[in-house]
Amino acid sequence: MLWKIARRDLLSTIRDRRTLTSTILIPLLLIPLFTLGLPLLLGKLIGGQAEARQKVGVVGTLPAGLRDALTRDEKTPDGKTLRAGVELVNVTDPLKAVQSGEVDAALKTARALPARAGDSTGELELYAKLSNLKAQTGAYAKVQATVEAYNKTLTVERLKSLGLSAAALTPISVTSVDASPPQEQKSGQLGFLIPMLMLQFILSGAMATALDATAGEKERGTLESLLVSPVRRSEVVAGKLLSTTLTALVTATFSLIGFLLAGLASSVLMRGMNQEFTQAMGGQLTLTAGGLIAMIGIVLSVALLISAILIALCIYARSYKEAQTYVTPLSLLIVLPAVTLQFSDFLKKGDALYAVPLFGSMIGILDIVKGTLTPGHALTAIAVNLVGTLLLALLALRSFGREEVIFRN
Repeated sequence: MLWKIARRDLLSTIRDRRTLTSTILIPLLLIPLFTLGLPLLLGKLIGGQAEARQKVGVVGTLPAGLRDALTRDEKTPDGKTLRAGVELVNVTDPLKAVQSGEVDAALKTARALPARAGDSTGELELYAKLSNLKAQTGAYAKVQATVEAYNKTLTVERLKSLGLSAAALTPISVTSVDASPPQEQKSGQLGFLIPMLMLQFILSGAMATALDATAGEKERGTLESLLVSPVRRSEVVAGKLLSTTLTALVTATFSLIGFLLAGLASSVLMRGMNQEFTQAMGGQLTLTAGGLIAMIGIVLSVALLISAILIALCIYARSYKEAQTYVTPLSLLIVLPAVTLQFSDFLKKGDALYAVPLFGSMIGILDIVKGTLTPGHALTAIAVNLVGTLLLALLALRSFGREEVIFRN
């Protein structure tokens, strides 16, 4: 009987093509777009800024060596431009020139700058829109890097004249070694998107069936015929919980496939990009056998909990439209905590965080992505979700037994 009720609700869901699209196609399309398309787009835009020639305004006189360094292109041995120089133009007001868009950045010096290190010092003001990412990665970054390199060149020349080598500037050198596990290195800064998108798609998949199986049936008048049939109320609740969970799991499965495909594609497409940039953006999902088992357990418990929340909430609605207004805030309950996951390194991840329903699961999924989840934390997150599911299922069972709730429409 339980399966008959679940099959009845699933057939009603499958008949809606829009539900199939949101359950299967959207996860497969949107997940690669977020986790793969965004880093590729940013990499192309930032790389394009390096290859483009920006205008830089000048007020005052620049040393010939510095002017040459600013305008010179950096090329590979085969002639490919790695970083284009800037075009220097004279302006009268550097601030207005940058604000009006006449130039991308501007340099101003009140007096002649030194051509040798040690003779004198000079001050160079650099104007740019620092809140503008295009300016930061373009003209501003080029000018800063060039001036630093020019300063180093003058210093090295001065040291040579004194009989010293460039090593005198750095008696102690520091070599950075990434101690993160390989799986955590691949996750990158966009790894926090994986648990957020995973739970969002589970919610969207569960909503399709939960709303139709509760408020939708009340609106059509078919819920009453089901309740007067020779079937126990507990079987009705369990059947609807099963059908809603199955729909959610289908969405979660295709979401997981989308992440894995995006990870495989990014390892190929990002191979020619800057390694530090690809590791920083990342967002790739690679699973070990233990990680896959933990992921299945957490996702299953999350699907059950979200399904129970939806059924317990939507049964109170008089209509399908009213039920939609009830469940809309649930997206915020997922998105807002998920956004804080990008700062998860600052959190002290004790057992208490994993014992928070849904949020503990998101932290657990992020730990799986990074390869740092412990069995104890995984079991804690799963157990809390199952306890929450049981309590909400009992609440839904009580609601299905109350006529003032069933006949609210």
